[in-house]
Amino acid sequence: MTFLTPERLWLLAAAGALAVIYVVAQTRRRRYTLRFTNIALLDQVAPKRPGWRRHVPAALFLLAMSTLILGFAQPARDVKVPRERATIMLALDTSLSMEATDVSPTRIEAAQSAAKAFVEQLPSRINVGLVTFNGNASLRVTPTTDREAVKRAIDDAQLGERTAIGEAIFTSLDALKQVPASDGTEVPARIVLMTDGTTTDGRPNDSAVAAAKQANVPVSTIAFGTDAGTITIPQEPFPIPVPVDKEALKSIASATGGTFYSAASEGQLKQVYDNIGSSVGFVTEQHEISTWFIGGALVFMLITGGLSLIWFQRLP
Repeated sequence: MTFLTPERLWLLAAAGALAVIYVVAQTRRRRYTLRFTNIALLDQVAPKRPGWRRHVPAALFLLAMSTLILGFAQPARDVKVPRERATIMLALDTSLSMEATDVSPTRIEAAQSAAKAFVEQLPSRINVGLVTFNGNASLRVTPTTDREAVKRAIDDAQLGERTAIGEAIFTSLDALKQVPASDGTEVPARIVLMTDGTTTDGRPNDSAVAAAKQANVPVSTIAFGTDAGTITIPQEPFPIPVPVDKEALKSIASATGGTFYSAASEGQLKQVYDNIGSSVGFVTEQHEISTWFIGGALVFMLITGGLSLIWFQRLP
């Protein structure tokens, strides 16, 4: 918690001074009582002394005053607020290597499950689009707030030969251009690229990275799978290794200002998506919470007045 006008906290010194004055006044009162030597007469004059109860209203009053001062200093706390008009393009690898079973049940099924979970947990005001890619890239869903349309397209993804990572980035950038700017301000956007392979077709990664940098769009990459992954092709007698090219994906993320993640299981991938969703879907803002303190001070004052009426038949 922070205070927007912390200089007002100096008023707490005044509350502290009142507390000191009260203590001094009570000490002097006790000394005066001790000077009244006829204790028996004192008992007849004032047979019932409130004792500790007479200090409770004063303590509550000082507490209420201190709480009001804290509220006057405009306390604030950090709150995560959904970014307006933010857009995320999911680029999902649908090359044949995604048939590998090193991630259960297969890489593509685990990726589809985690991608849908990611879409569901994003704030409703954030636009999400989908690009799938193998030997070429296809825009499956333009940026939209229709989560069901995106999830259906994820489920309908079909595998194909070769891998065109560069084309996936270019297609995602083209889709982001379709999101209209508002009041001339730039639309917050990010590409989330998940793949398990190396570019084998289409424009090279370097060209796509240069285009993403020019558009000021970070590309976060997810290397999904393990180096032990293999696939079986009918015309091939032996399993074909399909290791993950992590270095290429690290380079893309680093050059564009994105973040590289590595996920070797569906559970890890979901955690990655959670992290990405948190970083691009929200912005941290300070929200003033003065009303909390003002409300607390009012409660203390009401208690003070109630106890004074019950114990002493008067308001403090």
